[in-house]
Amino acid sequence: MKKCVHIFFIILLVLGFACNTNQSTPKDVKSLSQKTPPNVIFIMTDDHAYQAISAYSSKLIQTPHIDRLAKEGMRFDRAFVTNSICAPSRAVILTGKFSHLNSVRDNIQRFDSTQQTLPKLMQATGYETAMIGKWHLKSEPTGFDYWKVLPDQGHYYNPDFLTPKGKIQEKGYVTDIITNEAIDWIRSKRDTSRPFMLMYQHKAPHREWWPATEHLKDLQSQKYPEPATLFDDYQGRGKAAKEAEMRINEHMGLSNDNKIQPEIADKKGIKNFLVWYDRIFKNDYARLDEAQKKQWDAVYGPINEDFDKNTPQGKDLLRWKFQRYMQDYLACIRSVDENIGRLLKYLDESGLAENTVVVYTSDQGFYLGEHGWFDKRFMYEESFRTPLLVRWPGKIKAGSVCTELVQNLDIPETLLDIVGAKIPQDMQGKSFKPLLLESNESWRDVIYYHYYEYPGIHAVKRHYGIRSKTHKLIHFYYDVDEWELYDLEKDPQEMKNVYEDAAYKDIREKLLLQLKEAQAQYQDSDSLSMAILENDLKNK
Repeated sequence: MKKCVHIFFIILLVLGFACNTNQSTPKDVKSLSQKTPPNVIFIMTDDHAYQAISAYSSKLIQTPHIDRLAKEGMRFDRAFVTNSICAPSRAVILTGKFSHLNSVRDNIQRFDSTQQTLPKLMQATGYETAMIGKWHLKSEPTGFDYWKVLPDQGHYYNPDFLTPKGKIQEKGYVTDIITNEAIDWIRSKRDTSRPFMLMYQHKAPHREWWPATEHLKDLQSQKYPEPATLFDDYQGRGKAAKEAEMRINEHMGLSNDNKIQPEIADKKGIKNFLVWYDRIFKNDYARLDEAQKKQWDAVYGPINEDFDKNTPQGKDLLRWKFQRYMQDYLACIRSVDENIGRLLKYLDESGLAENTVVVYTSDQGFYLGEHGWFDKRFMYEESFRTPLLVRWPGKIKAGSVCTELVQNLDIPETLLDIVGAKIPQDMQGKSFKPLLLESNESWRDVIYYHYYEYPGIHAVKRHYGIRSKTHKLIHFYYDVDEWELYDLEKDPQEMKNVYEDAAYKDIREKLLLQLKEAQAQYQDSDSLSMAILENDLKNK
């Protein structure tokens, strides 16, 4: 009898345990979902300087929604690109290979879409893939189950989009439209039985910096701090810095960039750099509908009138152009930040946030008046360095910061590693998943860079080089043969080339050896550089 009673109580305990388990189903479903492959959203903006994200610096703008990714994930403070220009950077992220191997070394070449790419590898792993926004690779996107992309650079207002069914035009502001499309695809167009990877890529804040109508007035009255090197005279460096055509004072267009009517600039006798920039302004303005033009004219009309009456000269003109540049550039970023906030809010409300990896980056850095410049291309820090934020709930410690040397070259390998896919041996990057999980794995000592687009717009000479955590070595070639070495600890603004300084002899020799090792590792060389140069010049 006692034995039967004992068995009876055991049965009750088992049943009770089963009932308690059923009562905690929501918790169990959550833990189960975390074991399924994570979704991936890769966000990339165009020309978004790390200096213009308040997670990095709050001197220029507050970006609370982008900052959220840093607060809830990891911020990378030494993230760089392999080639600081739009199309090559995108090709590197798709392939995990340097420019000399992935078919795109400059903004002219067409991407070979038949080659192995990240989206194709994700598809092979069972992921549904989508590309929405800026593509900028000339060939038709492949490896995507869904795509809707801007033709070439795209337009800020009432933009055209390319789709598998042809070209269509959407009414509105491009940053809003790209976000609408991204949310709509996640919500209603994807196969919910499969994990997904969405490449959600913005045009903004690419030149010519046309803010949304609701943000036209936001920043016009603000005064922005001038960079310490705004009036740089390029002493202490070679010909490359002196001869580059990206000086705000001389090479930023008054019409297309600063929104001054061409007639006013002509009347004042102020050089407007290139005549075709006037056409860019007029063509972009013509895309506005009547309501948009009314809002635009209400803001930029008074700016034009004031410029006509009180035309700045000399250094004052540089100061004026810098302020106008910041007002429009940062207003474009305000729209980006708001729209990323919309996307993150949707992920929260839909329950997708907990099992979705979100990556935020730009295709490269950008000069915001440092050295008196705008644009990018150089291996100097503001151009070479890019923002990189990664959120992976339950995996990355919130608010963590990584100071290791990583590159856009590493992004596809990392995403493949995160989802458990095999990384092809011919990819040249290295998964930084261990860094996300804060393991003690040893990391690289230097990173390699190579820029090719010369002769070309902005006249930045061809160069390659390496960067360690403390020093940078650069070799400019083609019509020059010049070496530059910078001590990043003593000279973070890279104002003094110490290549010939005897005090840096040992460091120079070490870096030269590491440069040769990096070239061998990435299958690059001086002889290959010259062969590519000859071919490029022959085809121009």
